[in-house]
Amino acid sequence: MSLTNHIQSADFKLEKHAPVITLLTDPKSGEYFTVEVSVGKDIAHPNTTEHFISWIALYYLPAGTKMITELGKVEFTAHGESLKGANNGPAHTDSSAIFKVRLDKKGTLMASSYCNLHGLWQSEALSVEV
Repeated sequence: MSLTNHIQSADFKLEKHAPVITLLTDPKSGEYFTVEVSVGKDIAHPNTTEHFISWIALYYLPAGTKMITELGKVEFTAHGESLKGANNGPAHTDSSAIFKVRLDKKGTLMASSYCNLHGLWQSEALSVEV
């Protein structure tokens, strides 16, 4: 059994669990640029005590290599929990993260996310020219 057999993917315009990678600034070799990874971009994903995105991770695969580098991982830990009961808490986190990265070689950005009810998801790959 392979973990890859259980990673789900879909078009984010049709599926609220698929992570979306957006370049917020243009990548240039040797310079930091800004990348956003979000879940629920076109179809909102719930953020309730019962149903939430637990984390998002961003990865980089340099062109011509097999080794993926994890660029960052963000955990979302507030989903309305409270002593008063589910969804009565004063704090919620949105399943969106900003990463500042510097790449010295063209390659591919990929993202994954984890929903507590619907498991592990991955994004479509995004080619980056630096």
